[in-house]
Amino acid sequence: MAHEQLCRLGLSARAIKHRLRTGRLHRTKWRGVYAVGRPELTRLGEWMAAVLSCGPSAALSHRSAAALWGILPDDRGAPIDVLVPAAARRRQPGVFAHRGERKITHRHRVPVTTPTCALIDVAASLDARALEAAVNEADKLDLVNPETLRSALDGLDGRRGIGRLRKLLDRRTFTLTDSELERRFKPLARAAGLPLPQTRVYVGGFRVDFFWPQLGLVVETDGLRYHRTPAQQARDRLRDQAHAAAGLTPLRFTHAQIAFDRGHVRGTLAAVAARLSRC
Repeated sequence: MAHEQLCRLGLSARAIKHRLRTGRLHRTKWRGVYAVGRPELTRLGEWMAAVLSCGPSAALSHRSAAALWGILPDDRGAPIDVLVPAAARRRQPGVFAHRGERKITHRHRVPVTTPTCALIDVAASLDARALEAAVNEADKLDLVNPETLRSALDGLDGRRGIGRLRKLLDRRTFTLTDSELERRFKPLARAAGLPLPQTRVYVGGFRVDFFWPQLGLVVETDGLRYHRTPAQQARDRLRDQAHAAAGLTPLRFTHAQIAFDRGHVRGTLAAVAARLSRC
């Protein structure tokens, strides 16, 4: 607890000293912050103590916030990142103070920046692989989905890391209209040696995006690569399983793959078409 909190509870300076002598309070390495009951602090206790040491408006931020949310692994050897008011002048050992304004919430009672703010703040310090892993983890934990995160970047030009995060998310949230999807996909099919497909027709009771009846090939597309609800995923599986049970070959690509990974799409179509032609 912070000294100010103890005072608000009605403890005088004499009462605080008495509790320190009797072992009911213990000093921490952070000035003005005490451990209650026993001197050892859990990791949550360390994070809370670091925040309390920086004043009532402080909050865990950056990599420390990402670690608290479970988005990034916790680096206990690094200073604890704390967001402090712009006018703050208090320095504490083992604390890296960041000044600015962010959206603040609480997790396990620790004041902390939101998952969206944490991801934006760490984007500049992570390489591409680590940043993608962090976004994946936040999505998997249902903390923030790629679409919401991408929308939050609008109007934030000038913040470090925004460009890299935007580039990553643009590939994940990329969605084509039906007409644009067809316009981009058909040349890939032709380049793979396939005839023109039937588009948006019903096969086995399901409307499919592309169908080659002569090959028994069905191609479905997903607008969102990484964020589909469990119900959507279950429906996708049922569709694919129904097509397979009917003797068809289902393939599934994302809109982003069709737009950005054309070589992969073309190569996959060519390999599958060659196999089906031999059957």
